[in-house]
Amino acid sequence: MDLTITALPYEYTLPDDLSKLALVIIDMQRDFMEPGGFGDALGNDVTRLQAIVPALKELLAAFRTLGLPVIHTIECHQPDLSDCPPAKLNRGKGSLKIGDEGPMGRILVLGEPGNGIIPDLAPLPGEIVISKPGKGAFYATPLGAILAERGITHLLMTGVTTEVCVQTTMREANDRGYECLMVEDCTESYFPEFKQATLEMVRAQGGIVGWTAPSANVLDTFAAFRASEASPV
Repeated sequence: MDLTITALPYEYTLPDDLSKLALVIIDMQRDFMEPGGFGDALGNDVTRLQAIVPALKELLAAFRTLGLPVIHTIECHQPDLSDCPPAKLNRGKGSLKIGDEGPMGRILVLGEPGNGIIPDLAPLPGEIVISKPGKGAFYATPLGAILAERGITHLLMTGVTTEVCVQTTMREANDRGYECLMVEDCTESYFPEFKQATLEMVRAQGGIVGWTAPSANVLDTFAAFRASEASPV
């Protein structure tokens, strides 16, 4: 059966082999999600990002139930900050910058407590975890090679923040030929207007970057797939 997800600007068609579909969870890290982290230090209301956790947790569970690929990303830098360009290191005027000691350890430094993924979405053994020094998940990472090796062609994009790391990764993927859908209630921004603008941009002009849909539509399609698999031929 042809599997589609009801989406904007039109239906999103899944691959014939569902193993070619991966869930990409961008930067659901304590540094961005919790008080005392980098997002908080920049003056943002981190509770806005926490609101998507239940929906994303349910979507993640559905992927795991079907045995489909899951990819987590973490924005981070080496302890010596050798992979953090000065233009990024010195940007902004928050109370803390990258590498500084904060309530959850050094900000955006690999291995520090605050750099870890929140417990509700912690990766399971065998799930891919990409450490990325930039906004996009393809830059200076093995993501492209991993997707090619596994034959993945379709990506569901989730995580934070919508207009920065999620959108950047989706645009990178679009340029590489991947069919991408952004899950509307599984991505969030500190600024609601930025999220809305991003959703409209990616699906504009006939889906110039990709599709958007709520997680309920994805779960409905998965339920239909499971029902078809369980039905006698």
